[in-house]
Amino acid sequence: MEGFKVENQMTMSDSFPDNKIQIRVPIPKDSDGFTGRECPNKDCLGYFKVQFGTGLKGEDLPCHCPYCGHVGPHNTFFTPEQIEYGQSVAVNQLTGQILKEFKKLEFTSRPMGGFGLSVSMKISGQSHPIRYYREKQLETEIVCEKCTLRYAVYGVFAFCPDCGQHNSRQIFDKSMELVLKMLDMSATAEQGISIHLVENALEDCVSAFDGFGREIGRVYADKSSNPVKARKLSFQNLDGAKQNIQELFGLDISSHLSNDEWIDARKDFQKRHLLSHKMGIIDEDYVKKTADKDAVIGRKIAVTSDEVCNLVMILSKLATSMAAAFVK
Repeated sequence: MEGFKVENQMTMSDSFPDNKIQIRVPIPKDSDGFTGRECPNKDCLGYFKVQFGTGLKGEDLPCHCPYCGHVGPHNTFFTPEQIEYGQSVAVNQLTGQILKEFKKLEFTSRPMGGFGLSVSMKISGQSHPIRYYREKQLETEIVCEKCTLRYAVYGVFAFCPDCGQHNSRQIFDKSMELVLKMLDMSATAEQGISIHLVENALEDCVSAFDGFGREIGRVYADKSSNPVKARKLSFQNLDGAKQNIQELFGLDISSHLSNDEWIDARKDFQKRHLLSHKMGIIDEDYVKKTADKDAVIGRKIAVTSDEVCNLVMILSKLATSMAAAFVK
């Protein structure tokens, strides 16, 4: 076996004394139109799937691993199962052709001599079996907002296998859209359900930004002064995140916000902390960190739809400035 041909077919080659035989083997798609890929980076070996024809157009386009970012030719991303399948198809066709040629040599002679002896040759056997396989089920399907490639990965965050753009901002924006839909639902729900929806929207809002920030830190860790620490960043505490980003990357994530916007965001993050860890009950730590004049220790924190909408706007500004700063 000497080589493969890109995308969803491979070329199996072998050498014989007088010629070279090449067999092109189409790689089957799964029921959703995806073709499996595996990263050749031995430290990754991540499995993902792509739908060929939905992304960039052109010949000999490189493939990007969605997990580690490794870049290489598509013919280096075949999975072990695909290679085994391709080899078995090639051997099946070769053995089938050999059997067919030997069949032509079959004969049976008429009885000869006083004893009526006859001679015959019959060829038996079957072609080499084909090793079929099934592509794996993955957790998240994504359509790249830049090149429109449709692909699937484990987890959520990924580099686009075609254009290489990381989807952290795309995933964050989708999460913010869901938060706003929850707030719309809260407007027509009964009071108890409405309060629950608004509180959940606040928690989801903070969680989405935390996930976005963590992924930014992981992807661009090598640009930091301490890559190990950068890969473990948390963004559930804005003050702590601001200090860490300043130390690791020399960036002030609050520089694109007004002072009031930063104060509002800090307060909302502290409210989310109460909801997640204190059943929403105000404590001294909250009052100390936010200077919220309306807060009464021992009472339940109040969260309004308007302030969550405002937080979506603030965090979107933060995400925009962060993405612009790191992609440089």
